[in-house]
Amino acid sequence: MIILNFLVGLPVMLLCLALQVAVSFWSVRYYVRQPAAPTGRHRFLREVRPLLVAMLFMMTGTLVQIAVWGTLFVALGEFTEFYEAIYHSAVNFASLGYGDIVMTKPWKLLGPLEAVNGVLMLGMSAAALMAILQHMIKAQREGGLVNRNDAGA
Repeated sequence: MIILNFLVGLPVMLLCLALQVAVSFWSVRYYVRQPAAPTGRHRFLREVRPLLVAMLFMMTGTLVQIAVWGTLFVALGEFTEFYEAIYHSAVNFASLGYGDIVMTKPWKLLGPLEAVNGVLMLGMSAAALMAILQHMIKAQREGGLVNRNDAGA
């Protein structure tokens, strides 16, 4: 039973990792390629917009990963309703562990595997956002004269 859970769960974890790497890479790359915001009216919105876009893209990537796990749970016959599968998946992915819905014994180990996966993927999102924020802080300290292409991505 344990081996079967790993044989099913590890490929999904690798899929989520590949998705997260692509989303994080694109988000940082998108931010770096944006031109420096000019001075004047609405400067704040022009400076923050690339960060907001990157955050939304990473959040969307997280929701897609939750849906992948939920789809797996439906495919395994653990849930008949997609809503319940997504809810259970989101609780696992975020490591909330409510325990109000429990999978059957043969697939119960997939819950902790998804939780480990979620912690890693959310940590990767946090790291990518931190890199963007550090670059924004550096630009603010230097008077906004820093070219985003110097961010190293």
